[in-house]
Amino acid sequence: MKYELNSLGIIDKSILRRYIQYLRLERSYSSNTLDAYCKDLQKLINFYSDEGIDFRNVTLEQLDHFAGTLKDLGIQPRSTARILSGVRSFYRFLFIEKEIETDPTELMESPQIGKHLPEVLTLEEIDAIEKVIPIDTPEGQRDRTIIEVLYSCGLRISELCALKNSDLFMEEGYIRIHGKGRKERLVPISTQAINEIERWLLIRSGIRINEGEEDYVFLSRRGRRISRISLFIYIRRYAQMAGIRKNISPHTFRHSFATHLLEGGANLRAIQAMLGHEDIATTEIYMHVDKTHLKKEILEHHPRNLSH
Repeated sequence: MKYELNSLGIIDKSILRRYIQYLRLERSYSSNTLDAYCKDLQKLINFYSDEGIDFRNVTLEQLDHFAGTLKDLGIQPRSTARILSGVRSFYRFLFIEKEIETDPTELMESPQIGKHLPEVLTLEEIDAIEKVIPIDTPEGQRDRTIIEVLYSCGLRISELCALKNSDLFMEEGYIRIHGKGRKERLVPISTQAINEIERWLLIRSGIRINEGEEDYVFLSRRGRRISRISLFIYIRRYAQMAGIRKNISPHTFRHSFATHLLEGGANLRAIQAMLGHEDIATTEIYMHVDKTHLKKEILEHHPRNLSH
């Protein structure tokens, strides 16, 4: 069988020949599997070509965008998972061959398939993670604040990284979130999360911030907006320190937030509005969710508020 790829301009032919040889000889893949991998790689190559992306410098965010594009095209989660498996295989090969310095797919998440549910942390496990974080350092207080905000507000990791000081309305008890599709929503925030943010902002005021990054809430020690990859690494490290064996990520806190609210008796539509879920993020739906009622639902049913 002959394996060919079109639009080869952005990837050297010798790399592709070596990759196919790697799949055939070292991975022992069948002809059908090789054919499927090549077809899936073609999708990635076409995407790179359209976006003007150098495959050697691709970032996790760009890979997530590629995965999101597959979803927008109506490709089913199982097929998306197969395509992303091929993407991982390609970048693992590039890393082994020293064509790239780091593997950008290492922290890439696959879509949930079937009825498999993501992990949920108990309130006690979340407290245990926060307790192992040393808050006598600027990074420690920042990370503890990040985890509390992820859990108390049910944010996506991208939403947390993009959070700005101008989005904080502490006296009113809300933060403004810029979600998918440039949709904005107001999210009630717990007293504990507000306290953590205020402690972090005091420390943040002493950090030398890079030009253009001044409004971002969460910064690295170098004064830049914190990255998603860094958060993945930090959270998994703290979970291990706390002795938690579950496979968790920043999204785990978002799912735990929704699960705890639902178990506490909160209205499902209120939870969906808080999450900014795509299925209800339309003008018609938002018109039927009163913001005062939404805040009441969260304050009455979120564990952070019940414990005070």
